[in-house]
Amino acid sequence: MTVVGDSQDQGRRAGTRPPIGQGAILLAGSCLPILGSVLLAPVLPRMAEAFATTAGVSVLVPIVLTAPALMIGLLAPVAGRLVDAAGRKRVLLVALVLYALFGTAPLYLDSLGAIVASRVGVGICEAAIMTACTTLLADLFDGTARDRWFARQTIATTLAATVFFGLGGALGAVSWRAPFVLYVSSLVIAVLVAVFVRNTGRTPAAALPPVPWRLIAVPCAVTLFGGIVFYTPIAELSLVLASVGVTSTATIGLLSAIASLATAAGGFTFGRVARRGTAVLLPIALGLAGVGLVVMGVSPAVPVIAVGAVIASAGTGLLLPTLLTWALSGLGFAERGRGTGMWTAAMFIGQFFCPLVILAASAPLGTLSAAVLALGVLAAVGAGFAPLIVRRWAARLA
Repeated sequence: MTVVGDSQDQGRRAGTRPPIGQGAILLAGSCLPILGSVLLAPVLPRMAEAFATTAGVSVLVPIVLTAPALMIGLLAPVAGRLVDAAGRKRVLLVALVLYALFGTAPLYLDSLGAIVASRVGVGICEAAIMTACTTLLADLFDGTARDRWFARQTIATTLAATVFFGLGGALGAVSWRAPFVLYVSSLVIAVLVAVFVRNTGRTPAAALPPVPWRLIAVPCAVTLFGGIVFYTPIAELSLVLASVGVTSTATIGLLSAIASLATAAGGFTFGRVARRGTAVLLPIALGLAGVGLVVMGVSPAVPVIAVGAVIASAGTGLLLPTLLTWALSGLGFAERGRGTGMWTAAMFIGQFFCPLVILAASAPLGTLSAAVLALGVLAAVGAGFAPLIVRRWAARLA
């Protein structure tokens, strides 16, 4: 196999240690896909008003928000192959520049259809950015250091979501176009990547080994379900609160922010307990998420719902880096980009389908809260089977 450039293993043999600054830059890059998913939520009503005469506006405006996530889910595996074959840093730099181009396009586009098309472009870039940043973190760090950086990635993206939501609302008060200005921030990150992030190498396409399905299939299947569980407290908390009579946006925002901090706390905890392994942490994470969702769904009392959201979010904060570490644990340098792409696709497809799954379950079960409760029960059952699944996966590799 031909590997061009410096690999992680080559760097360690040379006695080098990747500086913390490279990891921090990659964390900033990892936050950009979150920018795409939450920044625009506060301005959707104003955008709908601006394009009120456009046919299909009620469908097209929500797609402005969801199209990037769908593109990540569909194209992250393709991005993973590019990352392996063309090089992580090269793909990341190109994606960061194009991200600014597509992201700021709605500042001057006057057609809603053209804006939707630009959002598709944003999603394609986000697939490459997320895959390249995560793969570079896995290249540059190993062992407990890698675990901690994956935990920091969860913390950073969670806190960024809270900040971006507030920025979107503040800028949206000026104009529905104003939040799109923030997409130019990717150019700053591109410069930092170009100057400070080490090129870890690539494997020419002709020399790429086959996709290691026996290593990645089971973690990705669990991650698909994990994506649904992860996104439920984020997407459904406001709706659950509304269903029990909470109408104050300030109250909903406060409780959502508290739950978001619990997600960050779960990610922080992973960095301290990662050595216990997936077989221990996966059932704990799914169990916490399941219990929290059950509590959210079982009571009409707002304080109880809030407690449930905090428990569930703490579990999902632990769940995300646990699944990522598991998925990448058996992959070598030449396989890591594609493995990261498949994992990223599974996570974002799960998140994309989360509202649809909850909506579909609400009809036969009668209420939204009942659907959240049912998902919590499934997560708790999954926690019981998780150790067996992990052990059987490990046994196949022996």
